[in-house]
Amino acid sequence: MKAEIKVALVGNPNTGKSTLFNLLTGLNQKIGNFPGVTVDKKTGFCNLPDGRRAEIIDLPGTYSLYPKSRDESIVFSVLADRVHEAPDLVVVILDASNLKRNLLLYTQVADLKIPLVVALNMMDVAKKDGISIDINSLSKKLGVPIVPISARRNEGIDELKKSISYANKFALQQDSIDVKSIAPQLVDAIGEELQVDNPYFALQLAHQHETLTFLSERESSRIEELELAHNFHSQKAQATETIARYNYINDLLYDTVTKQEAAQEESTSNRIDKVLTHRIFGFFIFFGILLFMFQAIFAWSAYPMELIEKLFIWMQTGVHNLLPAGPLTDLLADGVIAGLSGVLVFIPQIAILFALIAILEDTGYMARVTFMMDRLMRKVGLNGKSVVPLIGGFACAVPSIMSTRTIENWKDRMITIMVTPLVACSARLPVYTLLIALVVPDRNLWWIFNLQGLALTGMYVLSLVSAIIVAWVMKYILKARERGYFIMELPVYRMPRWNNVLLTMFDRAKTFVLQAGKVIIAVSVILWVLASYGPGNNFEQIEKKYKQPQYGQIMKPTEVQHAIASEKLESSYAGYLGHAIEPAIKPLGFDWKIGIALITSFAAREVFVGTMATIYSVDGNADEIQSVKQKMGSARNAETGKPTFTLAVAFSLMMFYAFAMQCASTVAVVYRETKDWRWPAVQFAYMAVLAYAASFITYTLLK
Repeated sequence: MKAEIKVALVGNPNTGKSTLFNLLTGLNQKIGNFPGVTVDKKTGFCNLPDGRRAEIIDLPGTYSLYPKSRDESIVFSVLADRVHEAPDLVVVILDASNLKRNLLLYTQVADLKIPLVVALNMMDVAKKDGISIDINSLSKKLGVPIVPISARRNEGIDELKKSISYANKFALQQDSIDVKSIAPQLVDAIGEELQVDNPYFALQLAHQHETLTFLSERESSRIEELELAHNFHSQKAQATETIARYNYINDLLYDTVTKQEAAQEESTSNRIDKVLTHRIFGFFIFFGILLFMFQAIFAWSAYPMELIEKLFIWMQTGVHNLLPAGPLTDLLADGVIAGLSGVLVFIPQIAILFALIAILEDTGYMARVTFMMDRLMRKVGLNGKSVVPLIGGFACAVPSIMSTRTIENWKDRMITIMVTPLVACSARLPVYTLLIALVVPDRNLWWIFNLQGLALTGMYVLSLVSAIIVAWVMKYILKARERGYFIMELPVYRMPRWNNVLLTMFDRAKTFVLQAGKVIIAVSVILWVLASYGPGNNFEQIEKKYKQPQYGQIMKPTEVQHAIASEKLESSYAGYLGHAIEPAIKPLGFDWKIGIALITSFAAREVFVGTMATIYSVDGNADEIQSVKQKMGSARNAETGKPTFTLAVAFSLMMFYAFAMQCASTVAVVYRETKDWRWPAVQFAYMAVLAYAASFITYTLLK
């Protein structure tokens, strides 16, 4: 059903814009791209009290209409885009506890003369800060409806929907400054040339015409000519405008806002910051929090993982027992179900990881980590904004690389893109936890620290350290004259919104299941076919070989079946593929079966576990259904007869996955962001070299 009204949400960062978007749209959301630009936009739909259906667009957070990054440049482009339909209404979200800063963006949007509604958010915070706002007086002076809300508490949302319904019945907002006086001749000339009747729209075209996709090349060139003819200086004009706007804002707030003595909450936040962001202790606290997170991932997930394992074993056994023996039954049980079990068993660990990250973000601590790491980042050629993609890399490299658009400096942005895939993402978590569970004892050190949790923490710390070291090297390889800067507002500490934490945990776990599940099913089916069939009459020869009497005399029937399955797997198409790359990976301690998993897991890292489950299901006995951990634990090296997954092999494999670019989606997004195949090619090559070297050294030292 098509929307009858288009509504854009505009606001500064940290004003609760995304929370409001989620409240208005619920689960009725989708992700796409803004027309002609590779910047993501979130859109959703909302039913209004008057019966209409509104399309809600969540625009990137920005402090003004003058962009400092690609994301911020989208805001004016969308509001002024006459080609792709500008919004019918703008909801400007203002932080009631920081109106002076927020009103700068409001006055700019208001001067574009698009119908407005103001959502005055964080009224509860303003009250605690001793701030009193005369909303009726402020509304009259601005000429727009103002709705007090608290998005965190879900208060005032129904009133906001009513205001959106009746917004077109209100008079247009008041002028804030005399825009035309800033560049009168140029504004008139652009207005006449492009048939623009709004002075501020014409002025913004003069500032931003080079980046606006809805302008034709001829129109942009003509604006450039008019700028030269009228001696227009963009920076001077911006400074003049900003001073005039703050003069207006100061007068406005003097009449409508009163503030008591500084509130206790802010001073409490400052006292906490003295400890948590301390230049020395702050890093130890951050490391301690990481250690707790990974201890919790192992400790809290053990029971639900055991239940999921038993469920899939029951399903495999049931399929074999209920369906007639044959290729389709084997495909379903040993291909699809076995492959899915290898990944879906890790849902509890994924959910716990994202829940803990959501808590850190919601409390305001993650913003402190970004601020704290800025000092370290600058020493390796980055800035604090690079921390956001790097920390986000714990979840997934793809959206993290896309988030580098907020980094203005080209060199900082390119280095961040090149090192973000080194950070241990959630797709590596199933690989790490499986291999650690195989070779690291499940016991405590000093009664507190679980050895498996320590090993997992070590892998994540290694990923961050390696990213920083590689960034330091690239600092001297990439050359750029511009200098980066980092400005950030630290929110006050708050209790996490538990419903938001649960929704984030559910949403991320669902995304993991759907994305990984589709890949796993496809790879499992292909892999089962490759592992169940081979060239020529090899399989017939193997069957004939084991029908000879001597094998029945020296081997039990189950041993004969296992020997037949093992030789068939080795003679299958998958076996030939694994043996083809085995010489290259043998120095790392890997056999041909692991080689198959290395190839298939390029689709997605977590496919490694599903591949192991499928390979060992094909190789195993249908009468003895086991979990993937049990299958890998009982696997034996054909040459030595010893366990395949020793301490040396497991850690060698973890090192390979820690450094290798085992994700096709990451390669694709790096190309998308850089528009040049050389960048992902160089990234793939240097990470492959690092992976091979780290894996080889680890195996050599531990074997």
